Amino acid sequence: MMKEQIQELSQKIFKDVVANRRHLHANPELSFHEVATSAYVASKLDELNIPYVRMADNGIVGLLKGNKPSDQVVALRADMDALPITEANDVPYKSQNTGVMHACGHDVHTSSLLGTATILTSLKDQFGGTVKLIFQPAEEKLPGGANLMIQEGVLENPKPQAVLGQHVMPLIDAGKVGFRAGKYMASTDEIYVTVKGKGGHGAQPQQNIDPVIITAHILTALQQVVSRFADPKSPSVLSFGKVIANGATNIIPNEVYLEGTFRTMDEKWRSEAHIRMKKMAEGIAESMGGSCEFNIMRGYPFLINEEKLTASVRGYAEDYLGKENVLDLDIWMAAEDFAYYSQVADACFYRLGTRNESRGITSAVHTPTFDVEESALTVSTGLMAYMALKQLGN
Repeated sequence: MMKEQIQELSQKIFKDVVANRRHLHANPELSFHEVATSAYVASKLDELNIPYVRMADNGIVGLLKGNKPSDQVVALRADMDALPITEANDVPYKSQNTGVMHACGHDVHTSSLLGTATILTSLKDQFGGTVKLIFQPAEEKLPGGANLMIQEGVLENPKPQAVLGQHVMPLIDAGKVGFRAGKYMASTDEIYVTVKGKGGHGAQPQQNIDPVIITAHILTALQQVVSRFADPKSPSVLSFGKVIANGATNIIPNEVYLEGTFRTMDEKWRSEAHIRMKKMAEGIAESMGGSCEFNIMRGYPFLINEEKLTASVRGYAEDYLGKENVLDLDIWMAAEDFAYYSQVADACFYRLGTRNESRGITSAVHTPTFDVEESALTVSTGLMAYMALKQLGN
């Protein structure tokens, strides 16, 4: 009976959820600047008479309590920030903020959680327990809004027994969702390197200390950290996407600048790899007569979906959508600051299918043409409501 009620309610509020999503999509804000977005969320919670507090500047945490007696608590999380991307889609809800776009689906996550809150508000007389609604800022930028909200006590008073989060996935058809128990997403660290030498004329290399050659040796050698020191059973990725040697055909520069990323799924190995990379790069530079400043900005930890919780919510999803619409996910080497919740609480982060090939909605996240099949918004709202109530024991 509850399932059918929620499915009916998800259809009933569909137009409102789409309107919220389109408003947010047209008015995106970057990480740590979600002022108007936060105000919009607050106004919608006010309409639902859901009390809330602010955290981490633009974050909002609502408390929705069922009218039946229960001390069970479940937290639902949505992120609110957008990306520094210029939208290329020609749609009525195209971004109105030049150079800023909801290219990662956070508009979907936020509007969906508002929809879930609407459904749960309609059912307050039928359930017991508390649903903590976490509208989180700054997922896209270090140190991550999840980290800040946890430090400010988002997982306390009351403490949730489980934290659930969803994320759009354009590889999965709308109407379907995906789960993976255990290790799911990678940690992420940002690497900033400056290799210093002595510049000069390219025709007189003997008078110089060439930082370009030193850099080439460092780049090649650092791959051994992954290929020869990492456990082959534990994924690791080391990539450098920026190399700036600002010389010319006949000019050797004084220094070369590098930026890269390191990702893995083992915190002990992660720390060991940091030491190895820094020592190797500095040693190579010194042996070749130069020097190296090797800095690592430690980012999000790896994301782990608690086994028992994930099995439970996957079962709820199969009941709600049918087994044929619940898929198995592979390890994903991208990163997510939801990982912070997963490191300190039982958590499950699952994927919401948003693909529709017949309408050309296939673009990857973080691209200027990303969009979603909006029919997925009935799944995103209803399924989360159903899982929350089942997790609360209703």
